[in-house]
Amino acid sequence: MVKSFGTGSKSLGNLSEELAADFLKKNGYKIVSTNYRTRVGEIDIVAQGDGYIVFVEVKARKSQKYGLPQEAVTQAKQRVIRKVASAFLQEKGLEDVPVRFDVMAITFSHDKKPHIEHIPFAF
Repeated sequence: MVKSFGTGSKSLGNLSEELAADFLKKNGYKIVSTNYRTRVGEIDIVAQGDGYIVFVEVKARKSQKYGLPQEAVTQAKQRVIRKVASAFLQEKGLEDVPVRFDVMAITFSHDKKPHIEHIPFAF
C-alpha cells in the first residue's frame, strides 16, 4: 500500500525522503545522515555505498505541471549542496574519501505507486 501524503509540500517532502532512504537501503547503501544542516543549507540524505560518500538531493512532484523533479536541482542548489557537503566532510574528517552527488526524483500519481528514479553522478 502506498503511504498517503498531505497537501503541504512538507508532508510530500518528508514522505519522499523516507521513500528515497528506503530505496537506497534496499539497494545496498548505508544511510549515514538525514537532513544534515549548516547555516549555508541542507542535504537531504548522506549515504555510503559503491565506495563513495553519496550526497543525495530528493525532489518530488505530484505532477509534471512544473517539470520533472530533477529539473528543480538548479545550478544554485548544486552550489549550496557542494558547500554543505564540504562542511560535512570536514566535520567528519572524510576529506580524502571519494564523493558523488545523486538526485532521487520521485513522481506521485493519485492511484499508482510512486515512481522513484535514482540518478547517480547527477552533478
